[in-house]
Amino acid sequence: MKPKMTRKELLDTDNIWNAIITAISEVDLSTKDTVLNEALIIFQYYSELEGGGHENLLNWLESYIEEISIEIYINKLITILEKIGAHDYAMIESKYGQEMWRLYIALEKEEVEEDEFYNVIKKADDEYHKLDGILEELLETYFVSIHTDLIDVVED
Repeated sequence: MKPKMTRKELLDTDNIWNAIITAISEVDLSTKDTVLNEALIIFQYYSELEGGGHENLLNWLESYIEEISIEIYINKLITILEKIGAHDYAMIESKYGQEMWRLYIALEKEEVEEDEFYNVIKKADDEYHKLDGILEELLETYFVSIHTDLIDVVED
């Protein structure tokens, strides 16, 4: 069930951003609602990369990725990144995503040295940060475009 908010509560992008985050924080990645699932995947990606990089993302999503496979997760993420116009971010994930996961799992099994894993993580994180926050702007625009799909907006 979608949360209800008045139009007055959603007058600017900051309010919409906060409302979307509240809506997506109420569900998990197994939601069948496509728009909600996409919003959650892209926001978790953004949050984890801003908060600590690709290693944090892999740690946070480990069980979800194991459940659906890295191929499906990367495909979903790239599709959403492309959908919102974040083409450079999609290229980073296409280039490094599966390799980071392979090394992440190998490191857990002590099959590779930490340096090998962290070298790839550093490359992906560096490329992400070179884009200088463009994703936040694209995400904000995306949230504005989908907010009525996730929130019942009622007149004041």
